Amino acid sequence: MKPLARYAALNNYVELAQSLGLNPVRSLREVGLDPASLSLQDQWAPAAAVAELLERSAATSGRDDFGFALATLRRFSNLGPLSLVIREEPDVRSALKVLMRYQHTYNESLRTRMSEDGGIAALEVSVDVGKPGELRQSIDLTVGVLYRLLRDLLGPQIQPLAVSFSHPAPRHGSTYTRLFGPIVQFGQVFDGISLYATDLDAPNAMSDPLLRPYAQKFLESIEASHQATTVNRVRELIEILLPTGRCSMERVAHSLGVDRRTLHRKLAAEGNTFSSVLDSVRAELAGRLVGNSRRSLIEIADMLSFSSPSNFSRWFKTSFGCSPTVWRTSVVGDRRDNR
Repeated sequence: MKPLARYAALNNYVELAQSLGLNPVRSLREVGLDPASLSLQDQWAPAAAVAELLERSAATSGRDDFGFALATLRRFSNLGPLSLVIREEPDVRSALKVLMRYQHTYNESLRTRMSEDGGIAALEVSVDVGKPGELRQSIDLTVGVLYRLLRDLLGPQIQPLAVSFSHPAPRHGSTYTRLFGPIVQFGQVFDGISLYATDLDAPNAMSDPLLRPYAQKFLESIEASHQATTVNRVRELIEILLPTGRCSMERVAHSLGVDRRTLHRKLAAEGNTFSSVLDSVRAELAGRLVGNSRRSLIEIADMLSFSSPSNFSRWFKTSFGCSPTVWRTSVVGDRRDNR
C-alpha cells in the first residue's frame, strides 16, 4: 500500500498559503485532503496527496521555494510526541538515530540515511510517496526541517559543512541563503546535510539527564502502539472520510494505493471486512457523539454518513440495544448522578 503521512506534516500550511494569496481550503480539497483534519494532527492522509499539494501550491503562487519557506515556519515541537524523546537523547548521534528509526510514526514516505567517510558525516534524505511525480517541495521541506533540528541539537555555535540539494538553484534563492548562508549548494548528487563526524558525538544541547528515563519509557510506548496494520490504516481513513460523505471502500482503497479487491484480501487476512471495520468506527464515534447533547441526532446521522436519521436510528438500536434518544437520556442521567 502507498505510504501515509500525518496531517501534522502540513503544520503552518494555511498561514503560508494565505500569505502568498492562495486559498488553502480549496487547494486542500483539490488534492483530496480534508481541511477540517488539519486540526487533527494525528490523522493520516496519503503522502502522495501531501506532496502534490506542496507542488501545486508552489506552481500557483509562483514561489519555487514554497516547501522550504514552510520549513522555516516549523518548530522542534512540530515533530509531535517524537520530539519529546529526541530532545532527551544524550548526544546528536543518538538523537538522529531515534529520528531515523521512528520517522515512520509521523510520515511513512520519509527516509533519512546517515553515512560517514573520511571524518565527514552525510545525512541523506529521500521521499517516496509510492508513485512517480515531482517531489522537490517535499525534499526542500524535509531538508529544511532536518537542518533546524540539527541546529537545535548542536547549538547555534556549530555550523554544518554544507546543505545540498539535487535540484537547480531556485529563482527565490534568497530564502535559502537567509537560513543556510554560504553553505547551501544546488545541483548536487544528493539532498541532505554534511557535517564533521565528530559533531555527531557532541552533547545534545537540549537534553536533561533527569528526564531521559521518562523519555525512554515514552519511546517504548510509541513503538508498541505503532502497528501499521491494514485495519489500523483503514480505521483512520474511515474517521477522516465519514464526515465528508465520501467514505466508501473504493475511496479508502484509492487512498491506500490499492484496488478494492486487494483491500478486501488484506482485511480478510487480518480477520476483518470493510463493513465490520466501518461499523466498529461508527459505533465508537456514535457512542461519544450521541452522549454529547450539543449535537442533534440529525447532525450525528449526517456526520456518520447515514442516508437518513431513521437509518441511523435503526443501526444504532441494533448496535447498542436501544434508540439514540434512550441512550442519550441514560448518559445524561448518569452524569447528573455522579456529580
